[in-house]
Amino acid sequence: MAAEILDILFMYIKAFAVGGAICVIAQIIINFTDLTSGKILVYFMLAGVVLTAIGVYQPLVDFAGAGATVPISGFGYLLANGAIKGAEKGIFYAVTGPLTAASAGVSAAVVFSFIMSLLFHSKTKRN
Repeated sequence: MAAEILDILFMYIKAFAVGGAICVIAQIIINFTDLTSGKILVYFMLAGVVLTAIGVYQPLVDFAGAGATVPISGFGYLLANGAIKGAEKGIFYAVTGPLTAASAGVSAAVVFSFIMSLLFHSKTKRN
């Protein structure tokens, strides 16, 4: 029982450390460059794609789990992983593989965003 609790605790620590490190890198880029948040978002997503393509991101996912898959670089990993698995079936599946892999997450984001828009009313920001 105690060993199971320690394993779960260690899993949380690994996820927090890796996810936190990814966020620290992003914060350093925000603080010390003139890049906009949108550009940083795209660069991190593309970094996830590239790191997956060269085989570096999968071991990070195996080690940290949600700590590596929840940040935006994890979305790039998801898209690249879907394309790689789809390409094993053929060229058409290399294009549709990322869409299939990401469909549940994107659908959930759209549905929950719609629900939140019904529950809360946005206001314009006054400067």
